[in-house]
Amino acid sequence: MAGGSTPAIRALIRAGADHQVHTYEHDPRSDSYGTEAVDALVARLGVDAAQIFKTLVLELSTGSLAVAVLPVPHSLSLKAAAAALGVPKAAMADRVKAERSTGYVLGGISPLGQRKQLPTVLDASALEWDRMLCSAGRRGMEIELAPADLIRLTAAVTASIAV
Repeated sequence: MAGGSTPAIRALIRAGADHQVHTYEHDPRSDSYGTEAVDALVARLGVDAAQIFKTLVLELSTGSLAVAVLPVPHSLSLKAAAAALGVPKAAMADRVKAERSTGYVLGGISPLGQRKQLPTVLDASALEWDRMLCSAGRRGMEIELAPADLIRLTAAVTASIAV
């Protein structure tokens, strides 16, 4: 498997979920990891930018963490994400908390294979695609899979959280 295995890839293999791993050269100077993935993969794979999803870790008003997965070209509605997760408010989690909780580094956080699976909300637009891409758990590595498999393996709720 190109680029090696990650907990996210191992979770897909264990679950028998059909997936493909795509790699690209990560530029360490890049600070927009999602945009870097879009720039590297849209033309090469013939996918729409809206099929490539980013994973954001949120801190809920309850003090616990959760994950929001949405298309790279869009911004997150914290209010919509909080509502979907059944809490009054949500904010972006501190980088250290996000990395410690998931076991991944920022820019490589996958919704799959986390140290402790966090409650997950997936933007409803994912359901418009047969296949979507999300982080494989390493910068420069994406997993292509069916949205239904991501929902099943993360017990995600779907909601319109992208603006």
